[in-house]
Amino acid sequence: MNLPVTRQAAAPALALAVLSSFVSSAFAQSADTVLVTANRMPQRALDVIADTTVIHAEEISRSGAGSVADVLQRQRGIEIARNGSAGASTSVYLRGANSNQVVVLLDGVRIGSATSGAAAWNAVPLGTIERIEIVYGPLSTLYGADAIGGVIQIFTRKGEGGPALGASAGLGSNATRQLDASVHGAGSGVRYVFSAGHEESDGFSATRPGAFGYNPDKDGYRRRNANGQLSLALAPGHEVGAQFLHSDLRAQYDSGPGPYDVHNEQDLNTAAVYVSSQFLPNWRSTVQYARSDDKLGSFTSAAASGASQIDTQQDELTWQNTIALGPDTLQVLYAHRKEDVASSSSAALTRARITNAYAAAYSARRGSHLVDVSARHDRSVYGNKNTGAAGYGYNFGNGWRATASVGTSFRAPTFNELYFPGYGLPTNRPEKGRNHEAGLRYDAGPVQFDATVFRNRLTDMIVNANPCPGRTGSCAYNVNQATLEGLSLSAETRMAGISLRGSLDWQDPKDETTGRQLARRARKHASFMADYTVGTVKAGAELLLSGERFDDAANQRRLGGYGLLNLYTSWQVTPDVSLLVRVNNAADKQYELARNYGTSGRTWFAALRYGLR
Repeated sequence: MNLPVTRQAAAPALALAVLSSFVSSAFAQSADTVLVTANRMPQRALDVIADTTVIHAEEISRSGAGSVADVLQRQRGIEIARNGSAGASTSVYLRGANSNQVVVLLDGVRIGSATSGAAAWNAVPLGTIERIEIVYGPLSTLYGADAIGGVIQIFTRKGEGGPALGASAGLGSNATRQLDASVHGAGSGVRYVFSAGHEESDGFSATRPGAFGYNPDKDGYRRRNANGQLSLALAPGHEVGAQFLHSDLRAQYDSGPGPYDVHNEQDLNTAAVYVSSQFLPNWRSTVQYARSDDKLGSFTSAAASGASQIDTQQDELTWQNTIALGPDTLQVLYAHRKEDVASSSSAALTRARITNAYAAAYSARRGSHLVDVSARHDRSVYGNKNTGAAGYGYNFGNGWRATASVGTSFRAPTFNELYFPGYGLPTNRPEKGRNHEAGLRYDAGPVQFDATVFRNRLTDMIVNANPCPGRTGSCAYNVNQATLEGLSLSAETRMAGISLRGSLDWQDPKDETTGRQLARRARKHASFMADYTVGTVKAGAELLLSGERFDDAANQRRLGGYGLLNLYTSWQVTPDVSLLVRVNNAADKQYELARNYGTSGRTWFAALRYGLR
């Protein structure tokens, strides 16, 4: 599939997602899949050098998952930790990198807390997602601070075809219930989609005996969301658009045996407007203004207001120009980002910072040779940072391709690490990363294979230093070095109605200063999937495996390895109606993702869907 020049020009992901929304596939990227995130423009997977994975709508719909993190956990290179049910605080580790070392985008809008540095995974609604693109390795040259481990971009459904309605209803264990509804369409230069959803569960105890604040009651959650997108083609090659998403989460947690209902209230809001113009046949320019809000408060039934409230607001203006130069592409980018934090518990955290960035990227295609180079300059209160990256790929033919790349990255200190009373140090510097990797890929018809070896060396790691230089007690301090290295393998095939997929990850996420394994990251983990389709019925099984981990940096509290078996079946009753039945943790395995925090035993979930892919 060849993309016309007028559609190849880069734009922020909101506009680009519209251009590539017609692409679908039952599995991870094949040669015809179009990717957006790896180079900030739509490209065939065959032309992308970066190591990537795509989670498509079919896999998301059959997941029966309670959160985006549950879907991500089944992918190669990804591990999660969670303090309870699907509504609890969640960390996502990409190739061993921390949650705050991964950039998360929602339809091109950056989300996350400026105080913790991590995205609110538990607040992202699952029912509205069309696909997820995962790009492994440093992408600071394209996305700026924090893209050390990679970038995860979530795309919601797009408007297409004639006016259509979609709806789903689901029930499951722990009194889980879900409702989603949407309307979408396209015509006369207009694309639109609007959806809303509600999810609620009684949950299970967030903590186990021995945990601080243990209470054996059930800790449930409720998540509500609404989102929409609207775009208008003003003239051939000229488009304006807007999008929004609102999600509010209320999640209970344990805070001792008292009678009070203690819960977090997490609100996630994003909004963006853009103008994309094809000024010349080889030049597209796109301007986008986006805002995201991450609000977190802790409440009790006996309190009229939150015990604490932290609000993060991010405003970002990007101007992206893409110029086609024969078979090559030049991108020039300017980005202005402002972070505002308001805290009810600490006046020191209530402040703002601004980052201005300039970047350029060049992609060349010469026969079987692929070359990408990029550079970026970021300027902020934490100093000036320059990053660069270069990648090379060679197509041998017959589906075989080899790639190699190098890149530098950085993570900006969070507001907590800079200003939190008794912990932060205003002199903390950004963490720095330097990554080298090589890959071998095979993609021929029904068979795909991918092998990647990587080594990401991190310096100036910010850790909890005790004693703290210059004062008593502990503090956040640039003191450690770490190495994230490993080998990632994945393969999949389809034959005679049977689909098979598997991945294996061997890694060594190590703190070089102490010689210890980084907390909550295993040295090996794997996933396997098999399903069989007969007519309109599909049945399948998933197996997730993880080795032992440690819950602390000192490697004193061991978390045992585990294996989880999930079973599912789906029936396409009519072209518009489908039924899903799923059993997660079918063997009722007892395991921990974080020490003394609860995980779900055997659960079931059933959903009836109309008009949803």
